Amino acid sequence: MDGEQEIQKAYEAILNNDFEDAIAWFEKAVLSEPDNASYHYKLSITFARSGKLGKAIDHAVAAYELEPESEAYQYHLTTLKAKVLIAEADKCLDQSREKEQLQTAIGLLKQAAALDPLSAEAYLKLAAAYAEADDYDLAVHAAKEAIRLEPLNKAAAGLLDEYRRKLRQYLKP
Repeated sequence: MDGEQEIQKAYEAILNNDFEDAIAWFEKAVLSEPDNASYHYKLSITFARSGKLGKAIDHAVAAYELEPESEAYQYHLTTLKAKVLIAEADKCLDQSREKEQLQTAIGLLKQAAALDPLSAEAYLKLAAAYAEADDYDLAVHAAKEAIRLEPLNKAAAGLLDEYRRKLRQYLKP
């Protein structure tokens, strides 16, 4: 079987919501044509959708290295790196609410937002981290950015209201 046939089998698996089978078919395609950037890219997307960020990044890097002029491959790799930073920030916040861990999480989330400025998730988590650090001005700013990216996000709107209220209380003489 050649790579294109394996890609078609992978798409059939996706249509059947069998992402593990899709991954297996994409991997076979990559093995049959390891220098095909498109195959690595498709496998990376499927790994990412399955929550396997490490493997997704490995194949995103391979696709980008094979075709560094591809803006799509570069963008995909950048957004995956942002997701990894968000996950690292979550771990910092889950481990401890100490000031040092909170500042580390804020730094990671700022990096994630810089890498993927369209990530409402990064801005929402950044807003929550700023609020946890009692920096309601920055929390309001980050929540506004999340709403700009996802105007119908009710959770973001609720957080924005909460952070505005706390900012007003904080600023009262």
